[in-house]
Amino acid sequence: MKAIITGSTGMVGELVLANCLNSDKISEIRSLVRKPTGKKHAKLTEIVIEDFEDYSMHHDLFRDIDVAFFCVGVYTGQVPDDKFKKITVNYAVEFGKALENDSPQATICLLSGAGADMTGKSKTPFAMYKGMAENKLAGMDLRFYSFRPAYIYPVTPRKEPNFGYKLIRVLYPLMKVFGEKYSIKSTELADAIFHVGLGGADKSILENKDILKYR
Repeated sequence: MKAIITGSTGMVGELVLANCLNSDKISEIRSLVRKPTGKKHAKLTEIVIEDFEDYSMHHDLFRDIDVAFFCVGVYTGQVPDDKFKKITVNYAVEFGKALENDSPQATICLLSGAGADMTGKSKTPFAMYKGMAENKLAGMDLRFYSFRPAYIYPVTPRKEPNFGYKLIRVLYPLMKVFGEKYSIKSTELADAIFHVGLGGADKSILENKDILKYR
């Protein structure tokens, strides 16, 4: 199978990429990046993208793709609202359009988030924009799966984006006590995204508890 991914330098995307590189089922993976990472692997091709809303200069990039992983994301409050929408909605939609154009019927996996609202009624930017992206991709001629994790515990140590995430990381052992609806490890989420991308799932929208079935 041939795969394409964007967001491979992020907490989850990096782990999805590792799954692809380690799998005998994936023969080639194209990773879309803002700048070269220096990562080398016989199956990996990195393509530097200057504008994630315009793939017109990258002919055949999405051709003959079997599975696509969109793992780009930004935390609420990190960027202005217009840029947050651009990254969350526009980047995902243009990625999907390019895939649909050159590899119709491919599978696309979207890293969304808990609370994503496809009804368009939410007043919360995160929920509204994630829902918008889901709606747009679900309407394309692709096999679509959206992953809505709750709190993602970063197995690999990292610099937390804000104090709230530092606190939640400390409280993670307590969160686990409350069950499978409220948290997931980054490795579990990445494994599930990879497995569903290759083998499918019994529903297109996967909440945190659903995701854990496919880890």
